Amino acid sequence: MNKPAVRISALSLSLLLLAGCATTSLTSAPESPAQSEALQLIEQGRPRDAAMQLEALAGTLRGAARSNALADAAFAWHEAGDATRARSLLSQAQPRQLSAASRQRYLLTTAELALADKQPAQALAALSEPNANVLPALAPRWHLARAAALQAGGDNFGAAQERARAHAALSGKQRTDNQGAIAALLGTLDDAALRDRATALPANDPLYNFAGRALIARGLPLPRPFDREATAQFDTSKRPPAMSDGYQPPARMAVLLPLTGRMATAAQPVRDGLLTGYYGESRRKPEIDFIDTTGTPAGALAAYDKAVAAGADFIVGPLGRDEVDAVYGRAQLPVPVLALNRGKDAPPAGSAGFSLAPEDDGVMAAEYLRGRERSQVLVVHSSDDTGRRTAAAFAERFTQRGGQVLATVAVADAVGDITARLRAAGPADGVLLAVRAPQARQLAPQLALAGIGGGTRVGTSQLTIGSGKPEEDVALDGIVYPNEAWNVRGVAGLPSAAAAGQLLPSARGASGRLFAFGFDAWKISAYLDTLAQQSGLAGATGTLYLDGMGNILRSPAWSTFNGGRPMPIANAN
Repeated sequence: MNKPAVRISALSLSLLLLAGCATTSLTSAPESPAQSEALQLIEQGRPRDAAMQLEALAGTLRGAARSNALADAAFAWHEAGDATRARSLLSQAQPRQLSAASRQRYLLTTAELALADKQPAQALAALSEPNANVLPALAPRWHLARAAALQAGGDNFGAAQERARAHAALSGKQRTDNQGAIAALLGTLDDAALRDRATALPANDPLYNFAGRALIARGLPLPRPFDREATAQFDTSKRPPAMSDGYQPPARMAVLLPLTGRMATAAQPVRDGLLTGYYGESRRKPEIDFIDTTGTPAGALAAYDKAVAAGADFIVGPLGRDEVDAVYGRAQLPVPVLALNRGKDAPPAGSAGFSLAPEDDGVMAAEYLRGRERSQVLVVHSSDDTGRRTAAAFAERFTQRGGQVLATVAVADAVGDITARLRAAGPADGVLLAVRAPQARQLAPQLALAGIGGGTRVGTSQLTIGSGKPEEDVALDGIVYPNEAWNVRGVAGLPSAAAAGQLLPSARGASGRLFAFGFDAWKISAYLDTLAQQSGLAGATGTLYLDGMGNILRSPAWSTFNGGRPMPIANAN
């Protein structure tokens, strides 16, 4: 009856003994040419062929050489999906005889099989190798296996650390999924625990930048500036020395915007906001060129090349998502860019990205609701791309943070009667309204009729589109939404929102958000090093941060409607 327990204990003991003799077994029985050739088959996507060759090789060998071949054959069978054969060969290998590489493949296979058996403690015992000693080819899986074991044991922060250590070596979907997993693990921590654990992380710990992003999303201060990755360093050597407040603009700057074409309407307030900041500065300013991208990827590439040929040492733009992807796709960018949208990939080395993406609104709303302990919410979103993206980002973050989305309802411009669908969602303590003001005005009475009107209602930045008439907007009273800091407090170098709106049509109404965005693009360009070295820069769209991967993050101001008029919320975070 006790035999299984004895077997596990014995295996755990052998792993501990193996770990203890690691330093004395590293040079025994190096790989033979035949062993190396068979292992290369795994890299070629032929693990089964590798396993058969290695197992056959083991039959011709004795002692340490045989154990190495058996351990590697077990690893190959594991790669091929044959766990039974892998376990059999692991039991035949003599751990004390293994060389460094074979020993690590043996330990990793043991750990991953232990995880499959729901034995996280056994997996951790196998993965006790110091990080610096793990082979680079095995390191990502090693860290991910440790993460799974730590998470199974209830150590979510430790699991996040291991995933962060693996992150740099991942790519594509695996990298994206890992980033989401780290966010989910950090999402299980309350504000105090997240702040304290982030503060305790040493400089250049891979997890700090992830923890910092989580803190900013919750509206919490950074313990220290983000750690700078080598690829995220900015070359400001061609700029004159910085002034006492950190002001250090480029020598010559180019701005790539779709001045013609379908995106020209969006480009105008961005341009006007940037120029307002530019002309509001009385100190030295760079020469500035505006170059038309026509709103196409080819136009963006041509505009970039024109800017480089004209001698620009810093480029702002382009604005369109496809345009940004085209510029990011260049093998090299001789002049760094501040892209004004989010590309499908991270900013290239030495460049940065700044956006007002719908996904940001979704994350902000999720953090706002979870920060107020709302756990069951209804999501109502517009049927356009902005609404869908906002709702998807909200659901992902809200779920990561332990909340539950009861139902998601998409609505058209004319909302119609959806009271029955709202009631069917069940009791909700919060509502996300990812809609514009006219839709929200139609939804407010239906939420009340469905018995949900008393819950916390959070809108997005889209809520102000179509607003402006207090007698109508009184229906929006009580809805909280992320606002531009410019609308709530003064911003140095920028007139008040009311004053700017009287002077420039592009600063009024919904365009005001893009106007503030353009102003911040100028400010980021002029304070790039300062932004990288301090924990927050006051901007028109919010407090700005530059993370360790070249992304500009922002923490917004928060407002609500009261008597049909937007009103700031003090200490919303």
